[in-house]
Amino acid sequence: MSESLPVVDVVGVGLNATDTIIRLPHFPAFNSKVEFLTSDVLPGGQVASAMVACSRWGLTTRYVGKIGDDPSGRLQRDEMERAAVESHWIVTPNCQSQSSFILVDNATGERTILWKRDSRLELRPDEIRREWVTQSRLLHVDGHDCAGATAAARWARAASIPVTADLDNLYAGVEVLLENVDYLISSREFPARLSGENNLLNSLPALSRRFGCRVVAATLGVEGVLAWDGLMFHYLPAFEVEPVDTTGAGDIFHAGFAYAVVQGWNLPQALEFSCAAGAAACTAQGARGGIASVDQLRDIISKGHRRPAAYSQEQLKVTGAVR
Repeated sequence: MSESLPVVDVVGVGLNATDTIIRLPHFPAFNSKVEFLTSDVLPGGQVASAMVACSRWGLTTRYVGKIGDDPSGRLQRDEMERAAVESHWIVTPNCQSQSSFILVDNATGERTILWKRDSRLELRPDEIRREWVTQSRLLHVDGHDCAGATAAARWARAASIPVTADLDNLYAGVEVLLENVDYLISSREFPARLSGENNLLNSLPALSRRFGCRVVAATLGVEGVLAWDGLMFHYLPAFEVEPVDTTGAGDIFHAGFAYAVVQGWNLPQALEFSCAAGAAACTAQGARGGIASVDQLRDIISKGHRRPAAYSQEQLKVTGAVR
């Protein structure tokens, strides 16, 4: 099997979801009625969306995930085929695929997510073939199914394949997963949840020391991204865009980082490209509607319109150096 399976640039093992995007004139108050503006059913999911973005940017991609035998599962399969992502699906019979209802405030583009996932959709280690992972140049995972992600990350580590991780919660087994992660890029809240330290200037180096990751970073939404490379901090403010829908912005940020690692770019270049990708993702509806081309992202970077910085150089110098 491994001899016939092609080596791809990026393989993703993790979530897919079908999102119903509901645009509202304003977020509803409790016990109220609000007429919605639009409602659309679109594909999403952290790792699945990241693989679609990498494919659109010209990388060869593979996705491993689990779905139910319902219309939402069929939508996921069709969209991956349309995006030219080599996909390996584990299908659970008589099961609803993961779905989300996403309420988007039309004034700001900010969203609130309501989601449901059947426990039978957990991706287990025995359902993943080792060659799906090792026939690649980079592995990207999330933490929702830690046992499966950990098995994949261990196979990648044994094959000297770098591992990127998109983590936002303390899932069972996440600490074991992190022992095999090279690039941890988490939500703002995750480092504090794991380390007990609320200050990112302290928690990011602490996680780096504990797990030995090459890079530990936190995405900060409109404030950009803060990363620690083991020696110094790298902070980039977010690019200024007109937000339409922030759904999937983090997923596409992670896709940008995976793309940059495959290209061999240095960390500042990788973070800059990722920030541009995440910003562009906010300018259209749905998790994948705002995937801009590489040329468009370069244009965003060259124009350099950024939001105000959340960290000063003096703050970052306290614990080391700045970019």
